[in-house]
Amino acid sequence: MTIHLAEESSNWYVIRTKPKQEDRADSNLRAWRVKTFAPKIKERRYNEYSGKVSYQVKPLFPSYIFARFNLDELLHRVRFTRGVNNVVSFGGMPAPVDDEMIDIIESLKGADGLVRIGEELRPNDKVIVKTGPLRNFVGIFEGQYKDEKRVSILLETVSYQSRLVVDREAVSKFNQAACR
Repeated sequence: MTIHLAEESSNWYVIRTKPKQEDRADSNLRAWRVKTFAPKIKERRYNEYSGKVSYQVKPLFPSYIFARFNLDELLHRVRFTRGVNNVVSFGGMPAPVDDEMIDIIESLKGADGLVRIGEELRPNDKVIVKTGPLRNFVGIFEGQYKDEKRVSILLETVSYQSRLVVDREAVSKFNQAACR
């Protein structure tokens, strides 16, 4: 049986991993030659006390990964793989995931392999600074720098306008209805 035929007879399934063992389950399943997909995101953390920003790569779905395999041939091996808790099931049967769902998540991956989630900002969008010493200041989004981590906004204050460069995660679209 060729690899192409093996993929046609297999489906994607959601694998529930043991807590904080997504990478272990992913690696062990790949050792069984099971195709896996463990999407990750970069989360920004702001320490209010020190004022420092750090980034942490985390699973998009904590305690869950996706695996593509033939249910009849590999279910037993997958269930008892180290790091795996179980295969998500409904009515006692593992529930397959549509290929389109996996494709949608993969289409959100950036060049660094991490999934990008969030609102898209366009020039002249009104934004609000979410963190840091300028928290709650409102400005106009001007553009994004090449590294995609920093943006330029035109800050609106009482009688002064200033251009400011901040981390992309530090701003979000301004929603006037939410402020009421």
